[in-house]
Amino acid sequence: MRSALIIAAFAALVSSPVMSQSPSVPNAAPWDQPFLPPAPAWDGVSRALLRDASDPWVTAFETDPDHDFSPTYVDTRAWFDRLDAASDLIRIEQFGVSPEGRPIYAVIASKDGAAFDPAKPVLLAQAGIHPGEIDGKDAGMMLLRDIAFNGKDDLLDRVNLILIPILSVDGHERASAYSRPNQRGPRIQGWRNTAANQNLNRDYLKLDQPEMRAVRGLILKYRPDLYVDIHVTDGMDYQYDVTWGFNGENGAYSRSPATSQWLNDVFKPAINAGLEAQGHIPGELVFGVDDRNPRAGLSDGGLGERFSNGWGTAAHVPTILIENHSLKPYEQRVLGTYVFLEDALRLLARDGAALRAAIGADSALRPADIPANFQADPTPAYTRSFKGILYETWDSPASGRQEIRWLGRADPEPWALPFFGSKPTLTLRRPEAYWVPSYRADIIERLRLHGVSMETLDAPRTVSVEMLSLDDPRLAARPNEGHVPATVAAVTPHRRDWTFPTGSVRVPTDQPLGDVVVLLLEPQSNESFFAWGMFPEVLSRVEYIEGYAIAPLAERMLAADPALKAEFEAKVAADPAFAADGDARLQWFYERTPFYDDHYRLYPVAREN
Repeated sequence: MRSALIIAAFAALVSSPVMSQSPSVPNAAPWDQPFLPPAPAWDGVSRALLRDASDPWVTAFETDPDHDFSPTYVDTRAWFDRLDAASDLIRIEQFGVSPEGRPIYAVIASKDGAAFDPAKPVLLAQAGIHPGEIDGKDAGMMLLRDIAFNGKDDLLDRVNLILIPILSVDGHERASAYSRPNQRGPRIQGWRNTAANQNLNRDYLKLDQPEMRAVRGLILKYRPDLYVDIHVTDGMDYQYDVTWGFNGENGAYSRSPATSQWLNDVFKPAINAGLEAQGHIPGELVFGVDDRNPRAGLSDGGLGERFSNGWGTAAHVPTILIENHSLKPYEQRVLGTYVFLEDALRLLARDGAALRAAIGADSALRPADIPANFQADPTPAYTRSFKGILYETWDSPASGRQEIRWLGRADPEPWALPFFGSKPTLTLRRPEAYWVPSYRADIIERLRLHGVSMETLDAPRTVSVEMLSLDDPRLAARPNEGHVPATVAAVTPHRRDWTFPTGSVRVPTDQPLGDVVVLLLEPQSNESFFAWGMFPEVLSRVEYIEGYAIAPLAERMLAADPALKAEFEAKVAADPAFAADGDARLQWFYERTPFYDDHYRLYPVAREN
C-alpha cells in the first residue's frame, strides 16, 4: 500500500503544472525523474552519427523519439545475430554462462577471420558490468553497424575490436523504470548487481563470480592491448559529459608506469581532442570528497585492485575506466561513447606498437617492495581546474537541513579544486615464491583463472619456508560481497621445514602477474584472499586444557624458567585487565606449552625466500 501511495505521489509530481511546463522535462513520464536537476542544452556534432528510422540497420536506441531507450537482452542478441549473418567482418563468440543460465557473449569485429593477426592491437570494450549503466552497448551497436555497412571498415585495417555488449546479463534483465534514481536515461534500466546480488566491479581479484571468471578467460585468450570498462557516474553535477581515467594519471603512482605514461602523454590528449571536436566535454574522473560541499575537492576514487582500473595496472593490462555523467541525457552519453571508441581504434592503429612496448616494459618489472592498502591522502596533490555547474542551497523540510539544488547552468568561472590522491599504508616484500597446500584447491583454481604460472607437485615435498602466524586477526561485523572480511594487525614469520602434499603448488613471483600473486596471497593485503574471509578455518582453535591441569603446570613452568617468570610478572604489572582475569593468565601459560595447537592462527600459505 505504501509503495502505491509513493508511486501515486510521484506521478502527481510529474503531471503537476510546474513539472509539465518545465523545459527540462517535456512530455513528462514516470521515467523522466523530475526530481533530477535540469540538463544543460546540448546539440553536439556527433548527432550526425544517428541513422534514420528508414535505415534497415537502425538500432532500437536510434528509433526511439527521445533516444532514451535500450533494448532487452533478447532483442540485442537478435540484432547482433542478424549483423553476424549479414557481415563477414562480424562474429559472435559465447564465452560464459550467467548464474541464471543466459549466454554471455562478445561481438568481434575483424578482417582476420577466426584467428587474429598477432601484429594487430586489440581493443576490448566492455559494457554492462553494471547493467543500468548501459551506454556502451548502444554505442557499440551503432559503431559495429557503421563498420559493417557505412564505410568505417577501415577501422579494422590495423586493429581488432571485441565488444562485450552486456557483461552482467542477469542484472540487465532485472530491468525497470526505477533502477537508478540518480541517472537520466535510458528510461528502462537494468539492476546494478547480479542475480547472485554481487557487484562484479568488486570481483577482479577474488574472481568469485562466473561472469568475472568468464571475462578473465576472454582476456587471457585475446590479450587485449587496451581494455575499456564503460560505466555511468553517481554524484555531483558538472559540465563534463564523458569523464574517464586510469591509474597513474598525471604522474600518480602506477604498478604499470610505462603504460600509464603512454595513456597520459599520447592517448589522453588525442581522445579529448576527438571528443571536443564532436561537441562533447571530456574530463578526468570526478569523485567529490564531500557530497554536501561540491567545492571541498576531488579524490582519485580509490586505487584498489578489486576494480577494473586497479586490477589493470597490477596485471599490466592497460585499462580505461569511463564514467559518463549520469545527469546528461542518454543520447549525449551514448554518442560520446561512440566517439571515444572510434577514436581509440584509430589511435591504436597509429600508435599501438608504442603501447605494446610499454606493456612489455611493465610486464618485466619485479619490484622488491610492493605498496599496498592505499588510503586517501589528507594532503592535496595539486589544484585542479574544474568546469562546475551553478548551484544553490535550500532548507529541506524532509531532511531538516540545507540541501544542494543544481541549477543546470554552466558556471562561467572555472573552479579551483584541491585534488586528493591516495597513499599506501603497507609495503609488502616480494618473496621468491608462495606455497599453497593442495587442500586449498579453491585458492589454486582462482590463481589458475588469473593465468598465474605455478608448479604442481606430483609427490609430497618437504621445503624450508616461512610460515606466518596471524597476530590479532578479526572478522568484520557485517558481510561484503558474499564474504565476511577479515583483517590482521601483523604477521610473525617462523622458519620451518614443512611438507606439502601431492597437488600442492609452488607459485613463483618472477612472472608478469607476480604483483597480483603478492596482493592475493599476503594476508595483510586488503585485496587478499584472506582479507575477503576465505581462510576462516585458521581462526578456530581445536584443543584446550582444563584449569585443574594448567594451573599446577604453570607453577612448575614459573619455577623452572626464570626468564618466563620475569616475562609473566612484567605482563601482570603492565596490564591490569590481564592481571585480574584468571582465565587469561592461565591461557598465557597454555600458549607456551607443547600442548597448544600450533596450527591455530597459522596461515597455511607459506613464503619461500
